[in-house]
Amino acid sequence: MKTILLVLMATLVFGLRNAPAAQAATNQPVRLVIIGDSTVCNYPTNQVRRGWGMFIQDYFNSNRLQVINLALSGRSTKTFITEGHWTNALKQTPYCILIQFGHNDSHAPDRPEATDAQTTYKQYLRQYIDESRAVGARPILVTPMCRRKFDADGRIKNDLLRYADAMKAVAEEKKVPLVDLNAASVELCNQLGPEGSKALANDSSDATHFNAKGAREMAKLVMQQLPEAEPSLKQYEAAR
Repeated sequence: MKTILLVLMATLVFGLRNAPAAQAATNQPVRLVIIGDSTVCNYPTNQVRRGWGMFIQDYFNSNRLQVINLALSGRSTKTFITEGHWTNALKQTPYCILIQFGHNDSHAPDRPEATDAQTTYKQYLRQYIDESRAVGARPILVTPMCRRKFDADGRIKNDLLRYADAMKAVAEEKKVPLVDLNAASVELCNQLGPEGSKALANDSSDATHFNAKGAREMAKLVMQQLPEAEPSLKQYEAAR
């Protein structure tokens, strides 16, 4: 019985690691799972707010790759795990997993979702990476985009940089692909300036979340880097 279980586990992992071959054999799309927070997640059609994860499918052939956006508002690297959402993500038999957290991790230390950029945040990122690989999925880290907060000179005050840098350090340590959305979003917002950046917001007083235009811009920035970060995804891109 033990031998049979080991064979079944090995078969599952082999199948996930060879997702393109499995997809061709079964004619079923491989799965790209996205996890993250309110800047990423799905929203009802009657709301103005949008997350960038809602627009990633547009870049891929849906017959060959299915995007499953499991990001949830208010979650951090810690609470996405402790509330059981990560277990559900792993059950989706993902080929790749996009991982973006940082906004809620950066909350005041006494908040239950908060993590420390140099310690617990890194520990949870390592857990995502190790457990993704354990089921044969390919983890891809995405640094948290900047908040649209500007200094007196009209330049972004990048208060999430310490989390972006911590994620980069883990990516280097664990040899994981990374999309630097933080740097790309800073560049975009600096180009747009304080007034121009308001066109990305679901509310003019909200410096964090996005309307459809803003979420599409974030998705575009992600996709400018993703195929190079994980070249195996290029075969699934939609004709544009």
